[in-house]
Amino acid sequence: MDNLANYVAIGAAGLLGLYILSLLMGSLRQQSRMSRHYEEQSLLFRARAEGLQRIRAEEIEKTQNTWAGLRKFKVARKVNEIADCHSIYLEPHDGRPLPPFEPGQFLTFKFAVPDQPSDVIRCYSLSDAPGRDYYRITVKKVPPPRGKPGIAPGVSSTFVNEVLNEGDIIDVRAPNGGFYLKREHKRPVVLIGGGVGITPVLSMLNYIVEHEPQRETWFFFGAPNKAGHIMKDHLAQIAAENPNVRMNICYSDPTDDEVLGVDYHHKARVSVELFKEVLPSNNFEYYFCGPPPMMNALDADLKAWGVPEADIHSEGFGPASVKKPKPPAAEGAAAEAAVSVTFAKSGKTLDWTPAAGTILDFAEANGVDIASGCRAGSCGTCLTAVMEGEINYETPPDAPIEKGSCLACVGTPKGPIKINA
Repeated sequence: MDNLANYVAIGAAGLLGLYILSLLMGSLRQQSRMSRHYEEQSLLFRARAEGLQRIRAEEIEKTQNTWAGLRKFKVARKVNEIADCHSIYLEPHDGRPLPPFEPGQFLTFKFAVPDQPSDVIRCYSLSDAPGRDYYRITVKKVPPPRGKPGIAPGVSSTFVNEVLNEGDIIDVRAPNGGFYLKREHKRPVVLIGGGVGITPVLSMLNYIVEHEPQRETWFFFGAPNKAGHIMKDHLAQIAAENPNVRMNICYSDPTDDEVLGVDYHHKARVSVELFKEVLPSNNFEYYFCGPPPMMNALDADLKAWGVPEADIHSEGFGPASVKKPKPPAAEGAAAEAAVSVTFAKSGKTLDWTPAAGTILDFAEANGVDIASGCRAGSCGTCLTAVMEGEINYETPPDAPIEKGSCLACVGTPKGPIKINA
């Protein structure tokens, strides 16, 4: 009996020891988990703090190095990307430092194009991340409209691809634009480019992989096939080296020798229907740029999917802009009531109606010259002094508007106006 009691006591002591050991191990595991949690939170806090410090430092640098008006830049390199598409690397002719910019912003150019009656003003998105000793744009030659071969191809895009050479000097305005990556948000993002519309979202992507590699990023790019696959090797390298970047290449019309899973990931157009199949939810910030049909479809379908408008960001220049619904006619004016518009420099007073479009559209249709660039209220090139009257904007412009002036490309008259054009 004594031996049995001893065995029972020893067994009990062993079980108690095992129980205590399990408690200690559990406590150690919990402490380890807590330690990892605190370490992860510390790293996250440190990354956010460093990001905010970097943004503040960039703001100071931007203030110190930016410029007003036009600045001379030299074409340092010209690189062929795909057929009729080149990347232009620009270095400041004066050798002074370049100000940083927000990933997604654009440059405004004044080109002296041969055989054109006046300088051509155009805007092109920066296609690389900020922080380089150069600026880069990527421009594809705009062909004649489909079925209208008699119409000339794009004036400025032809000039950039076929006339502009390394060593040439061109005039450039400082980076601008309200379409850019919201770096302070740190939320997961979906970046979407169609054709050469890849340029601003590529700037965002390059910035993310360099400075925010832990940020969940889904990248969608659409092209007919490999012939239109801009930056193919670069995108493949990013996907291979960055596990937090989910690359989705969409070919709408792949050729027989192009391999699904190798050259592209989806035989489809970029669409919200595809997002529903691929994305884990709709809870992202969306940035997109591309052809007008793609942009307008994405804008409408994302909203229909329940994505808040504040999470939808897009950019297009001129006719590529997302079409916003028009607000009701201005109070006190019938929808088609004629309004007197006086162009002071040209000595013309004409009747404007909403069917005539913006002030810029109306001016051009009547032989009145107003310089323009983006035609989307972003670059500020069409800034025109308002001598009398008030201007209406369907959506707030991105470019700053000086007091007593208007942006003719997106403005319409509230009533009779007189402008300095």
